[in-house]
Amino acid sequence: MKRFFVILNPTAGRGRARREWPGQAAALRGAGVSFEAVETRQPGEAVGLAQRAAREVDVVVAAGGDGTVHEVANGLLLAGGKAALGVLPLGSGDDFVKMLPPRGPVERLVQGTARPLDAGRIVAGAATRYFANGMDIGFGAHASRNVTRVPWFLTGLGAYLGALVLTLMRTPKLQVRLQLDDAPAFAQTTSMTAVMNGRCFGGSFHVCPDAQADDGLLDLLIADGIGRLGILGLVPKIMRGAHAGDPRLRLARARRLVIESQEPLLVEADGEIAFQDARRLEIDGLPGALAVFA
Repeated sequence: MKRFFVILNPTAGRGRARREWPGQAAALRGAGVSFEAVETRQPGEAVGLAQRAAREVDVVVAAGGDGTVHEVANGLLLAGGKAALGVLPLGSGDDFVKMLPPRGPVERLVQGTARPLDAGRIVAGAATRYFANGMDIGFGAHASRNVTRVPWFLTGLGAYLGALVLTLMRTPKLQVRLQLDDAPAFAQTTSMTAVMNGRCFGGSFHVCPDAQADDGLLDLLIADGIGRLGILGLVPKIMRGAHAGDPRLRLARARRLVIESQEPLLVEADGEIAFQDARRLEIDGLPGALAVFA
């Protein structure tokens, strides 16, 4: 019998996790799953909980949204991959599970097996953060921060679209220097540069539609410095994953990259703000580093 430890973020999905967890817990018990569960009380707490639980159990389950997955994945990677990551998607976007086999969440835990997926690592100065799905600078990072400023009654895609509107009011254009693997570094004016293991972020934006989470590579979307009207025109394309070939965008793959900026960068990872004033980011892929129960 697998030993499960569930970390529940009751505020995920703007309260969705709190509302739906009792039903999910009953379904797990009804399926014969034995587990211990704990609720988080503050941001960041799930990292330590997961790191400690990894020494005692087989699967640590993130019950919440992508931010909860982010924290649990960081804890598991800090623990050296001693336990697998399970997911009960109870958030607003739930982008991470889009890269997993299409099963119901309880079925995934009852019938699943651990499979190795890639992870990403960001080093900014003396600090290190990991990501499971993806990270970005520019528009996506500012939109992630603006989600917290959207009225509480907007949930799911509505919250992300509200954040998009707020971000359009002050569209970032960043002057950065990029280096992909061992290629020469180059200067880039960018509205957004995203680095992905998965295909999708923000609930419905398929920024890297061909990304594979187990190919050992990071997928990149590098957008030129695009204004408001240009971004509005691209949004429907990116939501459909139909933006390949647009001359304002570059899709690429790399094992590692460096992003440098004279101005401080806001950095988003898995929907969470990872850094607020980074000037140099060293990002590399970690092939098969994260065992995921799916």
